[in-house]
Amino acid sequence: MAKSLKSKWKRKMRAIKRERYGKKELDRLKNMLGINTTDVEMKEETIGDIAIVRDANELRNESVINVENEEEETVKETIEENKEECEPMEDGRPVYNKKTMRDQHGNYPVWLSSRKIKKAVKRSNLSKKLQRKKVKKGNTQWNDNHCFQAMA
Repeated sequence: MAKSLKSKWKRKMRAIKRERYGKKELDRLKNMLGINTTDVEMKEETIGDIAIVRDANELRNESVINVENEEEETVKETIEENKEECEPMEDGRPVYNKKTMRDQHGNYPVWLSSRKIKKAVKRSNLSKKLQRKKVKKGNTQWNDNHCFQAMA
């Protein structure tokens, strides 16, 4: 039997569920046996050893100073940007042609299914074939006319 898309999708989803439920089942079995790896005893340490303790006033003062510095930097940056000509930045995304569905390197996008790729290839080959026929037909007529003129 042929492998349908539905059966492939179901198989994929079952594999994902197997992973997810496997973890839960392992935890359940360990709990039944009395093996608890999830319980970790915290050592009694003071808060000062774990994190730096600060007053709210200190944080407010620092944030006010930081905001003022950021405003000055943004003003300087905008002035510099206005002086220089801005070039469009490339974000690294491929640009796809809507008609051919290809990017600038001639590759199809990863999200495009193989069936649609085949369909696009057939369509492009058909159009190329028709163009060749038109050119060939046009050239033969021109050659015939040219030959008749030369003979006469």
